[in-house]
Amino acid sequence: MWQLHQFPLCPFSRKVRLAMGEKNVAYELVLAYPWDSGDELAKLNAAGRTPVLADPGRGIALADSRAICEFLEETVERSPLLGGSSLARAEIRRLVALFDEGFYNDVTGPLLSEKMKKRLVTRQPPDSRVLREAMKAAHEHLYYLDWLIDTRSWLAGPMLSLADLAAAAQLSVADYLGGIDWTGHEQTAGWYAVFKSRPSFRPLLQEKMEGIHPPAHYALVDA
Repeated sequence: MWQLHQFPLCPFSRKVRLAMGEKNVAYELVLAYPWDSGDELAKLNAAGRTPVLADPGRGIALADSRAICEFLEETVERSPLLGGSSLARAEIRRLVALFDEGFYNDVTGPLLSEKMKKRLVTRQPPDSRVLREAMKAAHEHLYYLDWLIDTRSWLAGPMLSLADLAAAAQLSVADYLGGIDWTGHEQTAGWYAVFKSRPSFRPLLQEKMEGIHPPAHYALVDA
């Protein structure tokens, strides 16, 4: 069976978990903190980062969420997440990059640094200025998401795709950390509520990061 080395608030691990859930691929979770894993994680991924999808029995270890998701897309036919024409696939990949890089660098990454790493690793108080900037940036990204949802059935087009999974993974971590103000973003809030109700998403709502508690609305599928 596949083993997914991850920790609960890793947005890239969440994207892989959503993809495996949508494709109904069985796996077991292996807790791995990049800041406290020693050589164990580095043996699987020289970069020392999560996620890593491994099958010890077959001697396989895959690193990088985009590489893992594309591998799943190429090897599991059911529930395609990167389908359509070449132009459609290019749009999906563009949006995946936007959320994996832009949203993460502007919003999720700073929130994780200030609200998770400083609390659990360096034992420092969060920088309120950084938190304000992250929440301000979140609004800008949400406005773009609102526009996408106004003009398309799903983020990249008529069908659910890897772009939706990438966005939901980043949003879920930011929301867990209290970094999302949904006011004025009814379109994205509605799309996210629908996504939260999917079977692939439910395990994420039930999982908690030790020492960090989400806001009360986090696990509500209609909020």
